[in-house]
Amino acid sequence: MQGTIINVGAVLIGSVIGLIIHKKLPQRIITIIFQGMGLFTIVLGISMAVKTENFLIMILSIVSGSIIGELLNIEGSINNLSEKFKTRMKSKDDKFTEGFLTSSLMFCTGSMAILGAIEEGLGGEPTILLAKSVLDGCASLVLAASFGVGVIFSAVPLLLYQGGITVFASSLQNVITDTIITELTATGGVLLIGLGINILEIKELKIVNMLPSLVIVVILTWLFM
Repeated sequence: MQGTIINVGAVLIGSVIGLIIHKKLPQRIITIIFQGMGLFTIVLGISMAVKTENFLIMILSIVSGSIIGELLNIEGSINNLSEKFKTRMKSKDDKFTEGFLTSSLMFCTGSMAILGAIEEGLGGEPTILLAKSVLDGCASLVLAASFGVGVIFSAVPLLLYQGGITVFASSLQNVITDTIITELTATGGVLLIGLGINILEIKELKIVNMLPSLVIVVILTWLFM
């Protein structure tokens, strides 16, 4: 799990630097950074979403996954967890939860996280995760400068998500095909578009409740493609 540990370290370092910058920046600069991140997130999501080879599987995954997430109230549970972190840290940052959720989704959603974790789990050099570490380190700096201390806690789901894939990669190698990775990435892209809409405060979407879509798309792609 060397690649994942380096990735987590890069996020932590970037977040700390971002927090230092955050305290010295005027509000108007933080606002424009915030808006820039929102636009970037939408563009990144579109670039991922258009890679789908089956729009029917994508929409079925998003709709059914969203219903499951809403019934389970995943967002409420994660918000409660985030509030516990916030209380324990005695933080008064009103963007704590938003920063935690936004950065967690950005770092964990995408083909580099999946491919890199599988590559390392199968005994290869963690080249993809090393490249991802550089990108995530820069992103965490900007995110922490915009959202504050909540971003640093995104290292926890990143460690669990990528580390979990790495640990079980040997048993997943016959299941996770290139097609599954493509459709998983595309569906994750749709969620990132919604995340960008949230960041820009255009409309509040329950993106966390849509996360089961990422499981459903793997199942549907494996069954029908």
